[in-house]
Amino acid sequence: MEHQRLIDIFIDLVRINALSGNEKPVADYIKTFLSSLNYNPFQDNSYIKTNSNTGNVICRCGTGGDFLLLSHMDTAAETKKINPIVMDDRIVTDGTTILGSDNRAGIAAILYSIEKAKKENINLRDFTVAFTTCEETTLGGSKNIELNGNIKKGFVFDSSYRPGKFIYSSCGAKTFNIVVKGKAAHSGIEPEKGINSIAVTANAISKTRQGRIDEDTTVNIGRISGGGGINIVPEKCIIDGEIRSFNTDTVEIISNEIKQTFEKEADKLNASVTFTDYWDFEPYSHLLEDEVILEIKQAIEATGIEATPVISFGGSDANSLNAKGIKAVNIGIGAQNPHSVDEFILIEDLIRTAEIASNLIKMK
Repeated sequence: MEHQRLIDIFIDLVRINALSGNEKPVADYIKTFLSSLNYNPFQDNSYIKTNSNTGNVICRCGTGGDFLLLSHMDTAAETKKINPIVMDDRIVTDGTTILGSDNRAGIAAILYSIEKAKKENINLRDFTVAFTTCEETTLGGSKNIELNGNIKKGFVFDSSYRPGKFIYSSCGAKTFNIVVKGKAAHSGIEPEKGINSIAVTANAISKTRQGRIDEDTTVNIGRISGGGGINIVPEKCIIDGEIRSFNTDTVEIISNEIKQTFEKEADKLNASVTFTDYWDFEPYSHLLEDEVILEIKQAIEATGIEATPVISFGGSDANSLNAKGIKAVNIGIGAQNPHSVDEFILIEDLIRTAEIASNLIKMK
C-alpha cells in the first residue's frame, strides 16, 4: 500500500495508552521520531500548571516561522488493550476500546508529512509543530503552551469533521458553580427550624432558562448534589452547569441572570448563595478573508477536495490559541464516532489529512 508508512505511524500511536495528565509515552514517541529526522523537539513547562507528567512537545522547523501545526496527545478513554484492525477502507478496533483517532490521526498526519518531506528533499517553509496535553479534560496544555511571539497563525488537526471541512467559528463555554446554604434541622421533630437548600435550588432552577436559548446559545445544569439524610432538612446544595455561546456578552448576561435568580429565591427563605463562574474556553470567529482562512482553504483545495468553513458548539485547542491572539482554525481529520468503541477513521481521510499538513508546510 502506497501510504503504509502513514498507517504504521498511526497504529504505533494508537497502541500507546495515554490519558489526560499521563501523556509522557506519546511525548517520548514524538521526541524520538523528530530527533531521528535531525530536529530538536523540546518540552515546555506547562506541566507545572497542568499537573501532567510531561509538558507540551514543541519543535521549531527552520526558524519556527509564523505559523503552527498542532495536535493533542491525550485520549478520552484508555487504549491499553486496543486491538486495531486495518480493513480495506478504514481502521477500527475489535469493539472493546476506543480507537483514539482523536487525536492520534492528527499527530500521525503531522509527523508523516515532515518525515516524507525530509526523505523526498522537499523544500519546507519555516514553521512550528506542537503536541499538547490535557485537551480532553481542561485544554490545559494549550492554555499554558509556551510559544515564542512570532507565531501568528495556528492549524489545529483535531476536528471530527471529515477532511475538507474546517471550523472557522467556535462557541465559548463558561462553567458556573452555585452553593446554596440553608440550615439543618430534624425533619420530623422541628422542620420549621431548618432552611431547605434543595427547595431553594428547585425553585431557582424552575425559573432558569435552559436548553437552546437561541441559535448561538445553550444553557445546561448538569450536576446537583445536596442533603445529608432523609430525616435532615438539607443544609447545603451544590449546582454545576455551563453556558455556551458564540457571543461573550450573551454569556455574561445569562450568567448574571442565573446568579440573580438563585439569590432572589434564596432571599425568600433566608438562605444564602455563593456563585462562581469561569471560562473553560472562549469563543472565536474569523472573517472568511482572513489570512488563516485563505491558507487552510488553499491547502485543502490542493488535495483536490472542496474547502468548507463550518461552525462548532465544541471547544478545542484552537480556542486556546485564539484567546492568546494566535488566529487558529480546527481542521477536519475524519475521526468518526470519537470517544466510543465504534470509533473509526477512513484510510482515505487519514491520507487526506496528511496531504493537507504537507501542503501547509511545503515551500510555495
